[in-house]
Amino acid sequence: MGLRTINEYKLSYDPQIMHASHIYNAAGRKALSEIYGQYLQVAEDFSLPILLMSNTRRVSKDRIMNSPYKDKNVIKDYVDFLKEIASKYNCETHIGGYMGCKGDGYTGENCLSCADAVDFHSWQVEKFAQTDVDFLLVSLMPTTEETIGIASLIEQTSLSYIVSFMIRESGHIPDGHTVHEAIAAVDDATIKKPLCYMTNCIHPKILRNALHESNSDLVKNRFKGIMANAAYLPPEKLDKLSETISSNAETLADEIVRLNKDFGLKICGGCCGTDASHIRELAKQLRK
Repeated sequence: MGLRTINEYKLSYDPQIMHASHIYNAAGRKALSEIYGQYLQVAEDFSLPILLMSNTRRVSKDRIMNSPYKDKNVIKDYVDFLKEIASKYNCETHIGGYMGCKGDGYTGENCLSCADAVDFHSWQVEKFAQTDVDFLLVSLMPTTEETIGIASLIEQTSLSYIVSFMIRESGHIPDGHTVHEAIAAVDDATIKKPLCYMTNCIHPKILRNALHESNSDLVKNRFKGIMANAAYLPPEKLDKLSETISSNAETLADEIVRLNKDFGLKICGGCCGTDASHIRELAKQLRK
């Protein structure tokens, strides 16, 4: 989403709250409305449900206070913006509040302990709890410690949530835990457990190899989705990319559909390097 506003619409963004700032100017709202609208149109055309995410991963209290938007309720404004767009389409839509780690999601650098995560993320979780958002996506998580801290906050609200880990091809997340160990750690630490687990910003071939390496009954039962990066690269190289790598829509969709069939994935979508053509091809193949 954010990369599309840069590459296709040539929009700049606020360095603090990043792409969430687009909702406060006409060009940004137009671009976001068109991009979200393309995905909603695919869902409508193929009679598929869609998860629509707010672009709020970096909208934390400290970043807000250091931005020109400290007098705005950015979380609520973005959720309301998505609700308005979704109301124009005839498809089952679930609005997700998008949040993630404080540090580097690809490497785990500068990520937080469980206690520090509770302190840092409490503001954002509280803001989401005051909106009409349908669920939270705790995304691009490289460590179990910070994930557990965020989960403990969400447990205190009425919100459902999904956890998305950054996963290496070896079947480990960046802090060294296997996918099985990471899921078990979060499930064991929570009473209101995540609805499911997934991954984002990795290529489906990497996920396939990772799931073969960490394919326990727990993983089979709890791991349910991918938002795929079009580049077949490990997290460290993705983190240092200076340009977006795309791929053939049919080939990428075929890889995701194979994951859907072989591992029972229920959430299938795209991340960096994908656009509406990839999602339309994916929907077409899923409908077959």
